[in-house]
Amino acid sequence: MSNPNFIVIGSGMAAFGAAYRLHSEGISPVMFDKNSYHGGHTTSFKNESGFIFDMGPHISYTKDPRIQEVFADSVDQKYETIQIYLNNYWRGHWPQHPVQLHLHGLPDDVVVKVIRDFVEEKNAPERTVRNYADWLYASFGKTFSETFPMQYTKKYHLTAAENLSIDWLGPRIYRPSLEEVLLGALSPTAPHVHYVTNFRYPTAGGFVRYLTKFVPLGNLKLGHELTGIDPNSHELSFANGVTARYDQLVSSVPLPELIPMIKGAPSDVVDATRRLACSTCVLVNLGINREDISKAHMTYFYDEDMCFARLGFPHMLSAQNAPPGMGSIQAEVYFSSKYKPFTGKPEDWIEPVIRDLRRCGLLRDEDQILTKEARLLKYANIIFDLERAEAVKTVHAYLDDIGISYCGRYGEWGYLWTDESFKSGEKAAERALSGALTQK
Repeated sequence: MSNPNFIVIGSGMAAFGAAYRLHSEGISPVMFDKNSYHGGHTTSFKNESGFIFDMGPHISYTKDPRIQEVFADSVDQKYETIQIYLNNYWRGHWPQHPVQLHLHGLPDDVVVKVIRDFVEEKNAPERTVRNYADWLYASFGKTFSETFPMQYTKKYHLTAAENLSIDWLGPRIYRPSLEEVLLGALSPTAPHVHYVTNFRYPTAGGFVRYLTKFVPLGNLKLGHELTGIDPNSHELSFANGVTARYDQLVSSVPLPELIPMIKGAPSDVVDATRRLACSTCVLVNLGINREDISKAHMTYFYDEDMCFARLGFPHMLSAQNAPPGMGSIQAEVYFSSKYKPFTGKPEDWIEPVIRDLRRCGLLRDEDQILTKEARLLKYANIIFDLERAEAVKTVHAYLDDIGISYCGRYGEWGYLWTDESFKSGEKAAERALSGALTQK
């Protein structure tokens, strides 16, 4: 290869996965990022009060030994290994996660109905599964489905379960046996079964620290917002007036932003990006003057009148995420331009979050809130609605045709975890390397 010019757009987990793979071939790509900092959604911020908050909940629970070692090496083996504990909140009850295995302590009438429907569904003729709602009914029966996952779907995915495919499920929702449901209903000590059992997290500096040793692998140029791509001349344009030519391009830019920037993009491809749905998240970060806020690392909320769908507690991931003796809370409030548009300012949600934290008892009247801030995450979770698959197929086919390698959650437009995003970047780099050989 005669020194082809590789460019990577972005500097998050997927982009550095691409840089890592290219570096293994002796190639140092030029990396452009619109932000003044690296990391993308992997970024962490330390505020003036000494609290560290990630840009959304991030932990590493990959079971891939290679990725485990790559990440561990990037933090010089300085990471925490933590046995995860997850729970849920529903109408004043705090069942362990997943709820379907921990019905003990819920109202008797609810438990009876859940078990009755579960048994009836298991004995009924097999359902045709056309969407997520069908899958839930077939897996759990009517009462559990409508009380728990369907309610959470409205808060987290912002559309009805009937409008979601099941392409995103994978191991994310556990389907128990009758024996497991009964044991969890009768005993408060039912076994912990979940696709996440333990996780790793950097000891210091927040989750972004996992990128530390990857940053030198690319010629990183911050403050460069991509505004145009000419696939014929292979030229990029940036908002600051800079232009750059590429031989091979790897992009982690969200598809709805990437396609409109491409000169000559067909109207059907542009239209396909308009059918892609993604949630927008307001992250409300609070620092509290005590650390015994919750015994869980994360809590899921089903009640419609609770503004947040999920809470995380960053100080429980690493003691260095908060000053000594202090605790922290990160609340997630979801919106979607397609289903529930966000209006106003992120700061508008600080007081509603504080109000609901007091209502559920996690915040006490005597607690001192040492820091409070809100951030808007324009792209959060991919919504796997029934329009997604065909739209993504159209967009990816076009990008393949013009030789742009896409990667990451918003490039693949999939439900990718941290390790999957990194490997997505590696695979995109592979495609770019193959493209360079073909050009040669």
